[in-house]
Amino acid sequence: MAFTTGQGRTATSLSEINVTPLVDVMLVLLVIFMVTAPILQTGIDVQLPETRSVTETNPAERIVLSISREGYIYYGSEAINFYTIGERLKEDARGPKDEIFLRADKDVKWSSIVSVIDAIRGAGFDQVRLVTKPFSEPRRQR
Repeated sequence: MAFTTGQGRTATSLSEINVTPLVDVMLVLLVIFMVTAPILQTGIDVQLPETRSVTETNPAERIVLSISREGYIYYGSEAINFYTIGERLKEDARGPKDEIFLRADKDVKWSSIVSVIDAIRGAGFDQVRLVTKPFSEPRRQR
C-alpha cells in the first residue's frame, strides 16, 4: 500500500507480521507442558510383582487403587481410609460393571490385598484386576 509523505515522496507501509509475541507465547506454553508432564505421570511408588501372563489395557478413565509397601491405600494418588473405599468407588464409578485396577507392592501381605478386594466387592464391583508387570528373565553371564 503506497502513500505520500509530508515531503511529497511516495512510501510503502510495512506489512510484515510480528511473530515475536507468538514465539514468546509458544515458549511459555512449552515450559508449562515440560513442567506439568512429569507431575501427571507421578503416582504411588509401588514395586509390582512380575508375571508371565500380562495383558495391556487402555489407561483412559481407569479406576486405580494402590497399596504401598507400608500398607497405605491410595485412590489414584490420594491416600484414603480403608473404610471409605466403597464410598469413593460408588461416587466415581459409572456402574458396577466398571473394572477396578488394584496395584499392590510385591512386599504387601496377601491378607491386606484380600481385605481390599473384599471391600471392593462389598461395594458391588465384581471386576477387580490385579496389576503386575511383565516377568523379566535374568540375563545369563557368558
